[in-house]
Amino acid sequence: MKYSLYSGCLAQTEQYAYELSVREVLPKLGIELVNLEGASCCGFPSFSITSPLTTTYLTARNLALAEKVGLDLLTMCNKCSFIMLANMKKLEDEKLKNSINKILSIEDLHYNGNRRIIHLLEILYDEIGLKKIQELVKKPFNGFKLAAYPGCYFYSSRARARDLRKSNDNEQPDKLTQLIRALGAESPEYKEIHNCCGSDISGVEKETALKMTSSILKATKDLDVEGIVTLCPHCFKMLDGQQEAVRGILGDLEIKIPIFYYTQLLGVAMGVPRERLGMNLNLSPVNDLMFRF
Repeated sequence: MKYSLYSGCLAQTEQYAYELSVREVLPKLGIELVNLEGASCCGFPSFSITSPLTTTYLTARNLALAEKVGLDLLTMCNKCSFIMLANMKKLEDEKLKNSINKILSIEDLHYNGNRRIIHLLEILYDEIGLKKIQELVKKPFNGFKLAAYPGCYFYSSRARARDLRKSNDNEQPDKLTQLIRALGAESPEYKEIHNCCGSDISGVEKETALKMTSSILKATKDLDVEGIVTLCPHCFKMLDGQQEAVRGILGDLEIKIPIFYYTQLLGVAMGVPRERLGMNLNLSPVNDLMFRF
């Protein structure tokens, strides 16, 4: 399997551990990653705020680059995936597509709409599959309890309302939960899995955003989990990087929960050294779990 990798802005500017672990693990699963040369922002910052048309253009441009190399686009970020899928639906309008293509022609690009956008979670669950992942696990997380947090832009009402993505169970999406269990860990169900992490409003309503983050951390703490696992850099940034601020809001000094990218844990289970997975870049107390593993 071969894909054009769209890592997104956050993984390239802050969440380095995510891209490190993805580039380390996916080739071991038989996936060849090709850099998307000349890629731009997905356009999410201008979505519904400054210029929706700019967002549509940026989606078309990134997909036109993928079409030029003849590959589907693999996204690592929930927001990137959401916004580009939404704009692909817009581009089914021939008049809009022709207008966008006139602009793209300046760069000798053309959008046809014949390539898929596929999120990393879908690659792991739908393309690779649980069976193959289980076969590659050398050191299972037996006896550990890890909560899944796929993030609201993946399966939320936002995506469902636009018919952008189908899950195996829209009311209780469990693809990430099953992937965690494939590593040998227990992964409990909990209703707060649908909650937003607060990333969208963290720049304007910091305290409210932190309260949203705290609802997830508190819920999983009450489940006695030993870590939270995600595949979204925005969710990771809130859950991993804001725990000290959350402790101040809740007054609960016991909230110290290790946060991992699934690709980090998959790599560890496959025998990849932790330093090659960017584990030293996690801000939450991941060593608390790793020392017992």
